Amino acid sequence: MDASIITTYRCPMKCMMCNIWDNPTDPKKEISARDLEKMPDVNITNITGGEPLIREDLEELVEVIFRHSKRVCVSTSGWFTDRIFKLSEKFPKLGFRVSIEGLSQKNDELRGRVGGFDRGLQTVLGLRQMGRKDVGFGITVSNNNSNDMLWLYEHAKQLKMEFATAAFHNSFYFHKDDNVITNKDEVIGDFKELIERLLRENQPKSWFRAFFNLGLINYIRGGKRLLPCEAGSENMFIDPYGEVLPCNGMEEKYWFESFGNIRACDSFDQLWQGDQAAKVRNLVSTCPKNCWMIGTASPVMHKYFRRPLRWVIVNKIKSVMGKEVDINCMPVCNVGQDPRQGELTHLSEE
Repeated sequence: MDASIITTYRCPMKCMMCNIWDNPTDPKKEISARDLEKMPDVNITNITGGEPLIREDLEELVEVIFRHSKRVCVSTSGWFTDRIFKLSEKFPKLGFRVSIEGLSQKNDELRGRVGGFDRGLQTVLGLRQMGRKDVGFGITVSNNNSNDMLWLYEHAKQLKMEFATAAFHNSFYFHKDDNVITNKDEVIGDFKELIERLLRENQPKSWFRAFFNLGLINYIRGGKRLLPCEAGSENMFIDPYGEVLPCNGMEEKYWFESFGNIRACDSFDQLWQGDQAAKVRNLVSTCPKNCWMIGTASPVMHKYFRRPLRWVIVNKIKSVMGKEVDINCMPVCNVGQDPRQGELTHLSEE
């Protein structure tokens, strides 16, 4: 299982596609390192926010999380550069992903903070200078920054850093209900170009990232997920107040449910098993949304490895032959999931 720990909803940025910064948590009520002692052993933990580096006790949280996770990565704006360097000195194996939403002007416009691009770039370059390997940056594609995505990809490749992509979503987490890509043809065209560049690389990991980006095209078009969502089974989120959630893509107008609060249980198994857990997973199985975010897509890509593998093999061969990727043929996989998942129509029927 993979985990995401949302350490805080406080954030120094004022992103246009996310209103977390306008809905901050009370630092006195945020989850503590002692609370996280109850978390189960997992494969990967993503420490996120808001901005995790705003937490003065982040070192204590990381120390506990490392005892329960094989790999730990911090998602950050990169704003608190010196704090990041200090944290990396104490935890050399700690990974970092810096959010950069475009080249300098576009990034600072979208993230609402002048100098954000410079600090983010300084952060990733400084971490690389320190000899850290698990370093990279990523972009959330919204309207009018998809072309910058291609330049950032090239920059990441030259620096030999990881490069992650996302498309903006609506959810309780982002406090947004109007994140809709309007220039679809342009954005889809840029994602198609990114997919073809990834397939031309020599690293198999990049080929599977091409599949993930195909899923983003599918999401932007409003299609059903390429792989079923198994949030709350293959992954979990713990919010700043200790609520254990299946994902961060829920919208209250559809449904919102928690496994319970980690502070109120004697052991994590009490939350992960039982009637409430069954209720949450049933809601996931019939969730009308078709989110495609790395937190819920990556676990099922690993679980149903052979499904994306087929697409990867076929399209890698096409790439070698100089042929284009067919983005009109989406490999939607049926693995026995509830047919109501991803169907908004079933809500009105019920």
